[in-house]
Amino acid sequence: MIRRGTALIFNQENFHWKLSMKKRCGTAKDKENLTERFQNLGFGVETHNDLNKEDMMKKIHEAAAADHTDADCFVCAFLSHGEEGHIFAYDGKVNIKDITALFRGDTCQSLVGKPKVFIFQACRGNIGDDPVTPMGVVEEEEEEEEEEPAMIYTLPAGADFLMCYCVAEGYYAFRNRDSGSFYIQDLCETLRDHGSTLEFTELLTLVNLKVSRRSTERRDGKGKQQPCFTSVLTKKLYFRPKE
Repeated sequence: MIRRGTALIFNQENFHWKLSMKKRCGTAKDKENLTERFQNLGFGVETHNDLNKEDMMKKIHEAAAADHTDADCFVCAFLSHGEEGHIFAYDGKVNIKDITALFRGDTCQSLVGKPKVFIFQACRGNIGDDPVTPMGVVEEEEEEEEEEPAMIYTLPAGADFLMCYCVAEGYYAFRNRDSGSFYIQDLCETLRDHGSTLEFTELLTLVNLKVSRRSTERRDGKGKQQPCFTSVLTKKLYFRPKE
């Protein structure tokens, strides 16, 4: 029987004092919620807490080298501090491209053609988003398409990645000390209600809407947060119950 797959969760709450980074209070709740949601969807969940760079990359290398032949997909979530293009381990930052490169089709054969979902609950900069009032929608012109000659069916090595970010590049994210981060709260709630029925990118769009409607108090006024995702999936992604 084909299994759902593995969900790796890296939970970084504490950091080396030399990094001068605050403890991420509330992240334990995020880890708990994500673990429950992915277990309910049939994933084998593996969690790691406060790993240093070497140990984090070791676990990621092990996951990439594992045999995923009998799995539907792969999920990897990071709950940490971050900045543009990087996620923080206990003792320093790791380049996100170095992580995803290990799961490309030319290095991880058993995940070729299968969704590889990466979830990042971390700041991507130090800009705070501001509330605005919508006035209208501008329609974009459709681009002309050109037909390409037929080719033997292959997949690009970088295909079938889905990158889920709690906030747009350059901005920071919000987290409640008791209930966890805005993004993971709404993601887990939506997975609970629609995880086994709604196509996953449609579910992420709903999460984007939910988070965008939240506000938090900042020193300079109300703060907003806008999640985003980048998809190079080649097919729709559902987490329907296994028979």
